[in-house]
Amino acid sequence: MNSTKRNGHKVSLTTENRQPTTSPTIPKTWVKFVVGIFLLPAVWVLTKNFFDAFESAFQHGLLSTPPFLFFVAGTLLWGLFFWLLPRSWFFFLYVYGHECTHALWVKIFRGKVAEKFHVSQEGGHILADRVNTWIALAPYFFPIYSAVLVSIYFIAKLLTSIASFEWVFFLLLGLTLAFHFTFTCVLIVKGQPDLHYSGTFFSLLVIYLINLSIITLLLLLIAPEASFLNYWNDFCANSSDFISFMNMVLQQVGVLLHRFAM
Repeated sequence: MNSTKRNGHKVSLTTENRQPTTSPTIPKTWVKFVVGIFLLPAVWVLTKNFFDAFESAFQHGLLSTPPFLFFVAGTLLWGLFFWLLPRSWFFFLYVYGHECTHALWVKIFRGKVAEKFHVSQEGGHILADRVNTWIALAPYFFPIYSAVLVSIYFIAKLLTSIASFEWVFFLLLGLTLAFHFTFTCVLIVKGQPDLHYSGTFFSLLVIYLINLSIITLLLLLIAPEASFLNYWNDFCANSSDFISFMNMVLQQVGVLLHRFAM
């Protein structure tokens, strides 16, 4: 059994049929560190894409869009809850969602989870027969309460007309996503063993990219004049700019090395 504890928040993962190995191997964290370096261009391009899309949406009346306004209201409402109410009230909800997310992703990868797992205001843990990068990092990039909310919204929309209640959906979506991002940031800053499984550098990049993608997708869906075609065009343009920038940097580095070599 592999057991780790993070901020009163324990995760126990059982592994089966592990065979000892005597052949030398490269630590997977080293490999993923290298992969993380290759993810840096994606971080730069997608971040710039997001801000370009947000700027365009702002210029086309994003602030007057009801879904955006209610979404922002939801984030502000969460801010009030977080600062004015005891945080222990929300930590239990976070721990429960965190452990459920681990369990859900174990199931997605066809693993087994013990029927009972411990959750309290002090922490929690699950028992599972496998772990991988996605299972370890899932609670940091998969906002489970927002996912449940979106599922309820689309099911309700299939069954009846809910146009007059859509503001409630966007209000709660803003609140639940802010809840997710807040505790994700708080626990990452405190240090989490989950991040060590694949290396902290690689894990942080994956968490950032997926959360950025979620926010970008939401922006494209609610912003006026926004379209996936425009986003793709910006992506191609920003990728080209990045390649040009790197070529210039490499040329300058080559010139400096040549001077030192003389």
